[in-house]
Amino acid sequence: MNAVLKQDTASVAALFQRLAAKAPEVAQTTAEQRADKIRRLLAATLEARPAIIAAVQKELRVHPIDIDGQLLMVKTEAEFACRNLAQWMKPEPIQPSMMTLGKKSYIRYEPKGVVLNLATWNAPIAIGFVPLIGAIAAGCTMVLKPSELAPHCSQLLADIVAKVFGEDEFAVVQGGAEVAQELLRQPFNHIFYIGGHAVGRLVMKAAAEHFASVTLEMGGKNPAIVDRSADLEGAAQKIGWGRVANAGQVCLAPDYALVHESVLKEFVAALGRRLTAMYNPDGKGFEQSPELARIVNARHFQRVKGLLDDALAKGAKVEFGGQLNESQLFVAPTVLTNLRPEMRIMQEEIFAPILCVLPFASREDVVRETRAHLKPLASYIFAKDREFIDWALAHTTSGSTVVNHNVIQSGTNTHLPFGGVNASGIGRLGGRYSFLECSNARSVVEDGKGFDDQMMFPPYSDKYRQALDWMLNKGVNVPAGMLRAINAVMRAFSRS
Repeated sequence: MNAVLKQDTASVAALFQRLAAKAPEVAQTTAEQRADKIRRLLAATLEARPAIIAAVQKELRVHPIDIDGQLLMVKTEAEFACRNLAQWMKPEPIQPSMMTLGKKSYIRYEPKGVVLNLATWNAPIAIGFVPLIGAIAAGCTMVLKPSELAPHCSQLLADIVAKVFGEDEFAVVQGGAEVAQELLRQPFNHIFYIGGHAVGRLVMKAAAEHFASVTLEMGGKNPAIVDRSADLEGAAQKIGWGRVANAGQVCLAPDYALVHESVLKEFVAALGRRLTAMYNPDGKGFEQSPELARIVNARHFQRVKGLLDDALAKGAKVEFGGQLNESQLFVAPTVLTNLRPEMRIMQEEIFAPILCVLPFASREDVVRETRAHLKPLASYIFAKDREFIDWALAHTTSGSTVVNHNVIQSGTNTHLPFGGVNASGIGRLGGRYSFLECSNARSVVEDGKGFDDQMMFPPYSDKYRQALDWMLNKGVNVPAGMLRAINAVMRAFSRS
């Protein structure tokens, strides 16, 4: 039976010790053994599909198609890892240098040990399992701590894992902040965290106590830059969808749109049309839309209401939406203009279906506005003008960028790394990148045989000094093909 702990901090240290004791054995598993675990985890997850849909709908009222999107992310990651794991695990040959001629250089990828995933609630299945598919592939033992804000999904995650893993290899620990704090006191070797800045700082501080590596993804104020050359109807539909999906509770969602002043009014009008077409096509009201999710709980609803109230009190204008229903935790798709920097909604990540729209007159305005915020997890550029797209890519920064679309960079291509930059995140997720996050890239150099390299040892000879002088004065940029050829000859000689 897999360990499921609820509010039981006293058991956390003992659980960690069991996982740490099992880690050396798990580290020796083959690629096929690890792939078999991933396949069985995927099968158990897909078997639980009806229960997962019911649980996510109960907690967020997310449409079943969007829940299937989470399951597809897990399936894609799992199948990609299984196809490629044997290759990932192989020692990676490294080309020789002048100083390592005649020697064998390579990288071994060895598991870091025990991995912790502190998962959030807004996409509980994908965020729970996708990082840990990389940990399984790397040969680690692990703990998943799902968010207590999604208790139904948390229990389901525990049930799924219990069907595949023993408690000493993959444990699901349920509980609140005190359980998370107790987990962070343990000397994990690597920690995944997806969430906000406040907890991200706590995770980094805790990791520093044990010199654990971390993968953090923490969102931020993601901009959507709309040039005057953009297809405004298409931009409005894609930005509106990206902002409203999952009730805006998506780390990649655009927080504000920077729109060229010459097309601002037209863009705002297009947003209204497109939001209505997507979420109120029959005119029965946005609250009746099956595609509109809800805010996760009353506390978060009050936070969102506070952001909106503060903006309106300071002069923001509601161009579209603005309706709230606390009893249903409902926030209508909302578009705001007339924003000012001192408004809280322009300082904090919104995490709700509210889009702030700001004008820009010059490219300097774009640079100034985007740099006024911490580096974002994502950015979006809408333009037909190729020169503007290239300029925007060169003069802004973010963990990822999509051109002429929205929130499609995560979970859609296992070859792409996903993550932030500085305040929006550290490290990368997805495909081989998750495997690498959980692996120690161990450099190995094996000396050749049959060569006299005594001149490198004291007392130093004139020949050694001449060789160093030559490399310092002439450089060591010998063509790579030539180095490989010389190295192959020397290696063959050393084996003879």
